[in-house]
Amino acid sequence: MAGYIIAIDQSTQSTKALLFDGAGRILLRVDRPHRQLIDERGYVEHDPEEIYGNLLSLIPELLQKSGVDPQEIWAVGISNQRETALMWDRATGKPVYNAVVWQCARGAAICDELAASAEAVRQKTGLRLSPYFSAAKLAWILRNVPGVRERAEKGEICCGTMDSYLIFRLTGGKAFRTDYSNASRTQLFNIHSLAWDEELLSLFGIPSRCMAELTASDAVFGETDFGGALPHPVPIHCALGDSHAALFAQGCLEKGMLKVGYGTGSSIMMNIGEKPILSQLGIVTSLAWKLKGQVNYILEGNVNYSGAIVTWLKDQAGLLSSAKESQALAEKANPQDKTYLVPAFSGLGAPYWRSDVSAAFIGMSRTTGRAEMVKAGLEAIAYQITDIVELMQQEARIPQVELRVDGGPSRNGWLMQFQSDMLRSPVLVPEAEELSCVGVAYAAGMALGLYNESIFENNRYFRYTPGMDEALRRQKHAGWKEAVKRIL
Repeated sequence: MAGYIIAIDQSTQSTKALLFDGAGRILLRVDRPHRQLIDERGYVEHDPEEIYGNLLSLIPELLQKSGVDPQEIWAVGISNQRETALMWDRATGKPVYNAVVWQCARGAAICDELAASAEAVRQKTGLRLSPYFSAAKLAWILRNVPGVRERAEKGEICCGTMDSYLIFRLTGGKAFRTDYSNASRTQLFNIHSLAWDEELLSLFGIPSRCMAELTASDAVFGETDFGGALPHPVPIHCALGDSHAALFAQGCLEKGMLKVGYGTGSSIMMNIGEKPILSQLGIVTSLAWKLKGQVNYILEGNVNYSGAIVTWLKDQAGLLSSAKESQALAEKANPQDKTYLVPAFSGLGAPYWRSDVSAAFIGMSRTTGRAEMVKAGLEAIAYQITDIVELMQQEARIPQVELRVDGGPSRNGWLMQFQSDMLRSPVLVPEAEELSCVGVAYAAGMALGLYNESIFENNRYFRYTPGMDEALRRQKHAGWKEAVKRIL
């Protein structure tokens, strides 16, 4: 009997379900977008019930369109948007409030209150004290949603990230678990002891009884039939944060291997092996995963706005009719124009960690027009990533890197060439697009024995190499740093 894997990616904009065959090939993809709930304060939320309903609707569609016998589904893998946090009723699974999205900085005041503990938090978690991570978001819900704190103290509430919520719902409340990659992004997990940290939970006012059981990334998290879509329950055999899953899909299994995800935001990850390195330069340390019983660590930098810059140029600024138009406009823009966009729409992430600054175009002239502004937006994506990669090289003492990339903007050839030029490094763009799904499908399939490490030979890449004059590169990068300095 053939074996198939269903991979779920619950991402910022949508939820996707992909079907993989016994050779690790993608047979079919279906997806559903969900609403972005943004209010006048800039608070960003998702409706967890909408997301869960979307997920349940995807599986019958996937099976019907593929024609695969549901009896031959062997396992499920789940990847998810990270840091997004929520709370739900332990008895019913119903959320007590919307999910607070990773982009949302509403926990800034809470972090300000805890500023004296910032270094202690960093030493335990590898993370800078920031509203970006889950802890301050959960603390905000406990403080601001009536009755939740009292119920949490009684153990009636579950606190978690999107993976643990979906696993809880898919298993009918039988499994309340999260994996090490997601746990390491909450700011409540001690990366040295590999456990929830009681002092951190107390610091943020979160009862320890509300936290999920920690589970290896390729363990069995529970079983699901997707609300009856399958004739029998199958194991959820992998859970990974979306960026970690993509790192695994790209085969970045060795120390020094590097991946960038160009999504709504960008996650830049470098595998640093079996021992953590605590950065002094504004980047953070997390767990890559726990797979086959082995923990790997990563250095990571996060950019709040990368692909979201293109969305803003299209939807808010009205400079693009579609995201695909950005490449053609950048190609025809005046190459001498010195406009920079610093995309601090919700503050700046690594390595600045400033939630109190605003976005700005800087250096515009009388001849700056639509094409030049779009070009500045694309360049801003590459500049932010370049800054972080250079810091990682310095911290890990790795002089030369090769950048493996994924995400929608990685299909923009102009942007990828500019990224290669700025980093003076090769950039490898895979043929496969949905690498978060690929990663959890591979990990689940390997845990089952359906796949082995030869599965990574499926990966095919298009390669960009540096071509810009070095003096011009230095000039452009220096201009970017000056633009950032001005808004700071």
